[in-house]
Amino acid sequence: MAKILIVDDDAQLRHSFNRLLSEEGHEVVTASSGETAITSVEGDIPDLVILDIRLPGMTGLETLERLRKLESRLPVIIMTAYGTTDTAITATRMGAFDYVLKPFKVPGMLKLIGEALEAGRMMRSRVEMDSMAKPGKADALVGKSKVMQEVYKSIGRAAATDATVLIQGESGTGKELAARAVYQYGARSDKPFVIINCVAIPETLLESELFGYEKGAFTGAVSRRLGKVELARGGTVFLDEIGDMPTSIQAKILRLLQEKTIERIGGRGEPVSVDTRIIAATKENLEAAVEQGRFREDLYYRLKVVIIEMPPLREHLDDIPLLVDNFLAKYSMEMGIVNPGVNPETIKTIQQLTWPGNVRELANTLQKALIFSRGYPIRPEDIVPSLDPQTALQDADDGTVKEVIRRWIRKGLMTGSGDNMFDAFMDYFGSALVSEALKISAGNRTRASKLLGITRPTLQSKIEKYNLKIEAAVSKD
Repeated sequence: MAKILIVDDDAQLRHSFNRLLSEEGHEVVTASSGETAITSVEGDIPDLVILDIRLPGMTGLETLERLRKLESRLPVIIMTAYGTTDTAITATRMGAFDYVLKPFKVPGMLKLIGEALEAGRMMRSRVEMDSMAKPGKADALVGKSKVMQEVYKSIGRAAATDATVLIQGESGTGKELAARAVYQYGARSDKPFVIINCVAIPETLLESELFGYEKGAFTGAVSRRLGKVELARGGTVFLDEIGDMPTSIQAKILRLLQEKTIERIGGRGEPVSVDTRIIAATKENLEAAVEQGRFREDLYYRLKVVIIEMPPLREHLDDIPLLVDNFLAKYSMEMGIVNPGVNPETIKTIQQLTWPGNVRELANTLQKALIFSRGYPIRPEDIVPSLDPQTALQDADDGTVKEVIRRWIRKGLMTGSGDNMFDAFMDYFGSALVSEALKISAGNRTRASKLLGITRPTLQSKIEKYNLKIEAAVSKD
């Protein structure tokens, strides 16, 4: 999966990391000193470095400085003891991705490693915008239609400035790819690119994630913690789904845009100067949200200095052949199989269907069809059953599938006690989804996880949660 360099003079810790990360599928390289680490990176740049502050000879900070000169976008996680958090903060200001305090818990460390690897990939994997980009590019905005040409022009104009950018569009239209393209073609491309999903992070944690906190700011704040905005260090912060950001935090984003300062939680009114470019994206209609009082009007006008509109798939159906070629080439390469291609009728079918999930839904549908194609060109019948449940319900006979489900839910609500009914229904559907995916994939968990669009560990946790037996799931009953 990824190549990770562990730099620590503790042989036992290096061994533990090697075993842990190897089990996760990563290639692990180790070094006992900063000098050895630099030599290793000069020979072959890894995807991530995990670096101890205290090292014999060259210090951790000196090693970090050399690493930054070798590859400015190489993510580096700093490890430190409790007594040296000030040094760790200095390291993050110098360009470290983040730091952890020893001793650390394995789940938290693995989560941080995953975030660092994804951040590194985002920064180094260039987003192609050529309308005739080579099929199979993992990160590409594909299309030669008029509306996509306008997207390319907007990205180019935005990248040439340091202005705030607002990217608007429905879910699955490629807003994150557009944000990365603005970053990569701009003057800050050698600095960090930090993504904050305003929906995925609970409101209680979002403020500290963005702005950090001081020691003693709340229970559990045992040391100062820098937020993502401050850690961007002259780079770019991408605020995804900003339309769902709580109004209490919107005021602080406005201050960031107006004054280029933030305040850590518990900072006692002490502003911290930051040099960060903001790119925001939303599927929401922010003008309507302003009228409804859900979004600050002054923040909206601060964000819309440059607007990039990502078109829904229904507005550039002529790009579907290019998109299909690109996705099939990409997924065939990932699976290590020959690209079977598609029948001409399949393209016509795809162009006639509704795609509420836009390009993302098309990609997922093609990936699922490819899994079961058995090497034959993908046919129309391979596409239609793969569509997401919402589309399938829309295409079903009126009053059949939807009404059956609604009656069952209504009966359950009327006869149930009301205690945890929402969780009970969700568990039922979750159990049915996982069970059916296992049946379709004949018990192959890797294939089942791809069908469901979740990771294999997540699938395993669902199997355990719903107490599913694989043997029963793959039976023909």
